Amino acid sequence: MTEPTPAVRHSDELEAVEVGAGRATRRRVLIDATEAPNFALRKFTMQPGGGMPRHTNSVEHEQYVLRGRARIGIGDAVYEVAADDVVFIPAGVPHWYEALGDEPFEFLCAVPNGPDTIELVEE
Repeated sequence: MTEPTPAVRHSDELEAVEVGAGRATRRRVLIDATEAPNFALRKFTMQPGGGMPRHTNSVEHEQYVLRGRARIGIGDAVYEVAADDVVFIPAGVPHWYEALGDEPFEFLCAVPNGPDTIELVEE
């Protein structure tokens, strides 16, 4: 097996793509499976009023809020989060996001490398 190669770059150098089912939400893959053997690191940016619908992922999520505020539903609970909050979403648990306030909501999201099945969940 080939050893991973260290990499340093600015996140603005990486492409930001629209999240398909999201509203006013973009994702940058900062570190992917070709660079790190165990985890991928992504940065999400939701514009004011943006968000993502209720869905499940087959992998867990570890998240760190960089700026802004949002309401996040995880299972049956709803949380309001802001800068420096950390969020854990277990694999298979329905979750959703709604950006609040006048500034973008941004967070880092680490997930295990490997297949991730995403399914939208009806309300």
